[in-house]
Amino acid sequence: MIKSMTGFASGKGAFGPHSWTWELRSVNGKGLDLRLRLPDWLTGLEAALRSDLSKQVNRGNVTLSLRLTREEATADIQLNTSAMEAALDALAQTEAMAGTRGVLLAPSKASDLLALKGMMEAGSDSDDPEPLVEQLKIEFGGLLSAFIEMRSAEGEALAGILGGQLNQIAKLTDQAAELAERRRNEMEQSLRDNLARVLDNAQGADPERVAQELALIAVKADITEEIDRLIAHIAAARALLSQDGPVGRKLDFLMQEFNRETNTLCSKSQNPELTSVGLELKAVIDQMREQVQNVE
Repeated sequence: MIKSMTGFASGKGAFGPHSWTWELRSVNGKGLDLRLRLPDWLTGLEAALRSDLSKQVNRGNVTLSLRLTREEATADIQLNTSAMEAALDALAQTEAMAGTRGVLLAPSKASDLLALKGMMEAGSDSDDPEPLVEQLKIEFGGLLSAFIEMRSAEGEALAGILGGQLNQIAKLTDQAAELAERRRNEMEQSLRDNLARVLDNAQGADPERVAQELALIAVKADITEEIDRLIAHIAAARALLSQDGPVGRKLDFLMQEFNRETNTLCSKSQNPELTSVGLELKAVIDQMREQVQNVE
């Protein structure tokens, strides 16, 4: 079953003091464009997630955003003993110098020292990003599965729409074939009239040139090849819709061919009813081509 290039998934998680939210979304695109917005300090995470995405997604503009926050627990806060010793030495030296000059200083409080920059620091165990990176890799699997599931569901709905449009194209093609068959006598009479006109004006003309002109008149009136090609394109499009894997580019090419044959059919019709059917075909083909732009 085909997949759509439209998809979305979001998730939340937590590990140790860290918590996160992330979103994975995609829209249609000519190729595969992966845009990952991740914290730079999570070493190795981007390469791993980019690899996972590339294995599951073949086409589309894909954006992954990760927002990470950290809550510092009291147990993780430790006294920087070297900084405290330096502060106490400086305080003792200051009080000694003040004493020699007869300057009386107010008593220092512990809270004043603890408030100094760098006096309290987080425990070293939480500074290693590797465990967090590994957990995020595991969590990403669920997010990616939900994302692919949505693209598949969208693809199934899209296949239903495209199948219905192909049925319309097939019906209109059959109508065009019936009209072409019904107008055969009319076209034969028109060809005889054209033949008589050519012969009347062809006295002294090159016989080969006359034969070429007559053949050209016949070709311009015949839409058999266009009908046959439309039927072949319908069968090819149905086969693509039943396949697994990315078929969007092939379907887009087929839509161009559908449009080409229909334009030729309209230009050759020489019949109001057949022209009307050709214009209906063009309208359905344009609608289908819009939908095909979303197929992976």
